Amino acid sequence: MIDFTNAIEEFNNYKGSEKKKTLIYDNKKYLVKFPDPVREKNKNISYINNAFSEYVGSNVFRMAGFKVQNTILGKYLYNGKEKIVCACEDFTDDENILYEFENLVLSTNPDKKIETELKDIMEVIEENKMINSVETKEKFWDMFVIDSLIGNTDRHNGNWGFLLNKKTHKVVFSPIFDCGSCLNPMLEDEELEKISESELKNLAINCYSCIRENGKKINYMSFVKQMKNKECNDAIKRIFTYINMDGIKSFIDGIECMSKARKEFYKNIINCRYEIIKEVYEKISK
Repeated sequence: MIDFTNAIEEFNNYKGSEKKKTLIYDNKKYLVKFPDPVREKNKNISYINNAFSEYVGSNVFRMAGFKVQNTILGKYLYNGKEKIVCACEDFTDDENILYEFENLVLSTNPDKKIETELKDIMEVIEENKMINSVETKEKFWDMFVIDSLIGNTDRHNGNWGFLLNKKTHKVVFSPIFDCGSCLNPMLEDEELEKISESELKNLAINCYSCIRENGKKINYMSFVKQMKNKECNDAIKRIFTYINMDGIKSFIDGIECMSKARKEFYKNIINCRYEIIKEVYEKISK
C-alpha cells in the first residue's frame, strides 16, 4: 500500500462531513479520506470503514463502465497509529471545474427550494438550458442503478454534477465521486462475523436512497422491483450486462488490507442485490 504520511499537505478546501486532508502525491492532488471513529457528537456512530466503502464503491462503478474518480487505498501514520485511508484524485484542473447539481438547482428556479425530491430533480434537469436534459437523465438513472447495487445511502445533490470547461464552455456529466456511504460503513468486522444469512438479506433489501419520492426516502430494491419508472427500467437495460459479479468478487478478494469477514460481507450483499436487479432485467427485457 502507498504510504501518504510524508506527502505534501495543502490547505483543505473540500466539503463533506468526513475527516480529510488535501495531499499532493506523485504530482497529483488527492482528497484523502480518513476513518471517522465518531460521526456525531455524543452518539456511538462510527464510519471507521468509510475508506473501504469509498474504494470498493468507486471501483464497482468503474467496472460497470462509468467514468469515475480515481481512488487509492493507502496508509497514513497519525499520532503513532497507522490509519487506512482512501485517496481520491482531484479530477478538476485550471480549465475544468466541478459544478455540483445543487448549484444547478439554485440557478434554475429561484422561486422554489429544492432538496432531494425525485420530481423536483427531474424538473431541474428538464428546465435548465445549460445541460443536455436527455443525456443527463440517462446518466442520473445509470448512476441510480449502481448506487442501488452498492447501497449508497447518501447520493445527495452535492455529490454528483457536471464538469464545465471554462474555455469551451462545454458541460459534461462529471466522473462519479463520493461513494463513502455505501456498503454499510458503520458495521465493524466483529459485527460482520456474526451476521446471519437472513440478517444480510434484510440489510440488502432495506436500504434507502436519500432521494425521496412523495416525501419518503426511496427503498432501492422496492423501487427497482416495482418497475413503474420507465427511465429506471431503461437504465437497467443499459447497465445490467456491464455488471460483472465475478469481476467484482475477484476485485474484492484482491484487497490485501481488508478482513476476510468484510470481503465476504461485501461480496454477499452486492450479490443479493444483483440477483434482484437481474430478475427485473429479465422481466423488462422480454
